Amino acid sequence: MKISGFTIVRNAIKFDYPVVESIRSILPICDEFIVAVGKSEDDTRNLVLSIGDPKIRIIDTIWDDALREGGKVLALETDKALDAISPESTWAFYIQADEVVHEKYLPVIRAAMERWKSDMNVEGLVFNFTHFYGSYQYIGDSRQWYRREVRVIRNDKLTRSYLDAQGFRKDGRKLNVAPVDAFVYHYGWVKPPKTQQAKLQTFHKYWHSDRWINKTISTSETYNYSGMGFLSLFASTHPQVMSKRISQQNWTFSPNPAKDNHSLKSTILHFIEKKTGWRIGEYRNYTIVKKTTINYK
Repeated sequence: MKISGFTIVRNAIKFDYPVVESIRSILPICDEFIVAVGKSEDDTRNLVLSIGDPKIRIIDTIWDDALREGGKVLALETDKALDAISPESTWAFYIQADEVVHEKYLPVIRAAMERWKSDMNVEGLVFNFTHFYGSYQYIGDSRQWYRREVRVIRNDKLTRSYLDAQGFRKDGRKLNVAPVDAFVYHYGWVKPPKTQQAKLQTFHKYWHSDRWINKTISTSETYNYSGMGFLSLFASTHPQVMSKRISQQNWTFSPNPAKDNHSLKSTILHFIEKKTGWRIGEYRNYTIVKKTTINYK
């Protein structure tokens, strides 16, 4: 069984993406790693090269900045990386440039791949997600954060990235997947406030018109980390690859729950979810067809 990792990245230094940590986090279980590096305004390509691992293969791409609807360019770039994967690989492990996997989960992920490699009914593996917000100490704990997503797909050359590269489709339908008892840590909302604001002002261009951006997005130089719903303290450990980055945090984030005015509806739904684990009306970007008892403990 061979495993290929793949990702896309552009302007990683300018917008402070932990892409090096992201790649390094799953590199140990990959036989190759494809990085589609978009033409950047900084030294992103050399940043990726600095990892210095022969398993990494860069493909240089140019993003079509005219595609400004639904984040379509992100899916197209993801497909470029996916298409460059060796046909000999059984699985393709997708990780976005702001996602990191804890080393403790690697054995269970590989075990799940081994378990389902010959079962063609399983077209992918779905992971749990932890979304950090504002700092490395707080996580998003409300319905606006997706709880699970597909990050491993079968390398059948028929599966395509979907919409803004959040998930995948095969012949236009959701993938049939098995769940893995592993988490992906999403650090996309943990940046210095100035960098976060600059990133949002740029990335919204892949979803919306200039008119919408001018009307909706603040022109402030710094991002206001408030109004993001329920937050909770992170009570576990971060991946080892994140240690240096975390130690270099140079801004303060002090959430004030009293300033977040939650609606009665959101409060009730949040209470139900915390008590029962049931997220009413949850959208699933996949179809679970197999269960697994493999876990990392």
